[in-house]
Amino acid sequence: MATYSVGDLSRRQFLKIPAVLAGSAVFPSTASAETDQPNGQLTWGVTASLAPTWFDPAEASGIITPYMVFYALHDAMVKPMPGNPFAASLAQSWTLSDDGLIYEFVVRKGVKFHNGEVITAEDVKFSFERYRGSSSKALKDRVAAVEASDSQHIHFKLKEPWPDFLTYYTKATGAAWIVPKKYVEQVGDEGFKQAPVGAGPYKFAAFTTGLELTLEAFDQYWRKTPSVKRIVFKAIPDEVTRLVALKRGEIDIAYSIRGELAEEMQRTKGLTSKAIVTDVPFWLYFPDQWDPNSPWHDQRVRLAASLAIDRKTINEALTLGHSRVTGSIIPDTFALYWAPLPPTHDPGKARQLLAEAGYPGGFDAGDYFCDGAFANFAEPVINNLQAVGIRAKLRPLERAAFYKEYGEKELKNLIQGASGAFGNAATRLQAFVAKGGTYVYGSYPDIDAPFEQQAVELDAKKREAMLHEIQRLVHERTIYAPLWQYGVTEGIGPKVGESGLGLIAGHPFSAPYEDLTLKGR
Repeated sequence: MATYSVGDLSRRQFLKIPAVLAGSAVFPSTASAETDQPNGQLTWGVTASLAPTWFDPAEASGIITPYMVFYALHDAMVKPMPGNPFAASLAQSWTLSDDGLIYEFVVRKGVKFHNGEVITAEDVKFSFERYRGSSSKALKDRVAAVEASDSQHIHFKLKEPWPDFLTYYTKATGAAWIVPKKYVEQVGDEGFKQAPVGAGPYKFAAFTTGLELTLEAFDQYWRKTPSVKRIVFKAIPDEVTRLVALKRGEIDIAYSIRGELAEEMQRTKGLTSKAIVTDVPFWLYFPDQWDPNSPWHDQRVRLAASLAIDRKTINEALTLGHSRVTGSIIPDTFALYWAPLPPTHDPGKARQLLAEAGYPGGFDAGDYFCDGAFANFAEPVINNLQAVGIRAKLRPLERAAFYKEYGEKELKNLIQGASGAFGNAATRLQAFVAKGGTYVYGSYPDIDAPFEQQAVELDAKKREAMLHEIQRLVHERTIYAPLWQYGVTEGIGPKVGESGLGLIAGHPFSAPYEDLTLKGR
């Protein structure tokens, strides 16, 4: 099968490529007596290199990308599903004691991992204790004990009542995504990432490091047998190449097609485009703002950078106006969200603020780090900053490496970040604003103190008011310069029946995979 790069095709040649006819490159249909069995293949073109860390829920990094794999390979006790942000999955049910201290979950009976082992409460306990990803400390510090009373019942005992336990456990972390204890102990963490075993609708078949992941339908999946036999994820970081592959039928779904390429996709016969406003805000972070010797220590400089950014124009050019300019790093769909005034574009005011801060000629801002898949977001932002005198150099990194370095506090100067992790306003603040958060380079005591207080506040209105005030302070201090809440355009080929795109509110990827279909199936 041919592959293509930007250098292989001129723009004129590219625009002449027609979409393939429906049915090409699809596995042949089986006889009518077998129509209920998994059949055929769907292939995705994804925006970043595929990383083995995304195969292991214990390493969930506080971004949404791993869930592209989790929803296929694994299953959770409770997880967001269509129409239900807390859908019972491997947990048949759960209850909370009257004193608010004990959550009891009942494990769904008879559900199996891909290797045939039955899922038990011990696997649930093991998966929780093994979890070491984003917000693990915030979750585990408030849990006094985890006890499996028998094979189907597990109890989480809290140190004190905590309104957000279920949100942290089932949405903001990967702790509720269950892995087989015996198998992991047998093969070890690295062995598990080489040959992962889960309980999801698809089981591991093959992986070419960084390039391609193939999964096969698991016909014993408890919710339903998947309709599609094989799903394949191909890493195609370049947008032109992704769209070429979609037009040629080499992939069936192309993630994140932007700007003029999205417009061309919409005009191409046989292709369908779908715009989704995701729960993925993008932002510009100033990690050096706590350094008194840095220009970013001055709030006027941070505000100048924000005022320099022409969000409306960039949104229209790159996401066809589908993104929402909210002025927040928290999705506007999240519980406990506070709505600031939308940010404005005022380069004159930006230059004035820089002059007042002692930088009338601007300054060299150093490196501007970003996920390489979104370098085309960074380029116009850098141009906007340049126009007011803030001179930065683009430093794109491969996604897994970018978020690893971001989380390990190795980046400086400017960071273009984003997160589509599930949760609410409190979980997002914990990971990106409050002291000790995975992506927090510094914090403010008058934000940290009320953040700790709100976590155990049982009066819903008081807690909401506290979280709104924290969000107001984040906005007032320009800790971040929010860019937009990403409105993504996805491409769908002619053989796709149900793509799964948009079924889970705010989710940028296809899911649930067991609901996907080929046309005619």
